[in-house]
Amino acid sequence: MSVVLWGYVKNKILPIVVGKLKVIKQVCRQMPVFVMIRCRGGDFLYNDHEMNVMKSDIEILKPHADGFVTGALNRDGCIDVDKTKELISLCRPLPVTFHRAIDMTCDISQALEDVIALGCERVLTSGGEQTVLEGLLTIKQMINQANSRIVVVPGGGITERNIDRILGELGINEFHCSARRTRQSDMSYQNTAVTMGGTFSPPEFSLKIADTDRIRKILKPS
Repeated sequence: MSVVLWGYVKNKILPIVVGKLKVIKQVCRQMPVFVMIRCRGGDFLYNDHEMNVMKSDIEILKPHADGFVTGALNRDGCIDVDKTKELISLCRPLPVTFHRAIDMTCDISQALEDVIALGCERVLTSGGEQTVLEGLLTIKQMINQANSRIVVVPGGGITERNIDRILGELGINEFHCSARRTRQSDMSYQNTAVTMGGTFSPPEFSLKIADTDRIRKILKPS
């Protein structure tokens, strides 16, 4: 079991700060913590400035991380091998997972070969679909294609209600899920006339947190 750490506020990807990583490492002493390296939300086509941001993030976080999750695409929907290689080289000798950018590629089979050639230890995927259940067939094909050259980690819409089916059909040992729930703010005074993220942001006093009960149900022996 491991933790994937990434910043998320109202549909926006945020950089991970060292303080957050240090505290999580103190709390999750028995689990490796992999850090998501992604400078913004949206697509995975990064310019030079964005690449420099992610490189700097890796250098700053590397002394405290157990691994990284990252990747980049070209504008044509193929893996940007050169930029991804740059990021991976900075992550070493720590393990690297290629994230769900692979689900946005134009040819997921070729993308898998590129990721393998880059030397990533894992690839996170929903099989090019919105959820793992929808992408089960493609994920099966990816696992067969990988032939133990890389660990294919299904992720996207996995819950306590479908985990048994997914594990049974894929025959896997690793998967990725968020297991979140919504918690209302403990603020006694709430100014609902203002939102920090813009007019159409989610409620300011509604928080997404990891649900320990859901995690236990997902991890229960089948």
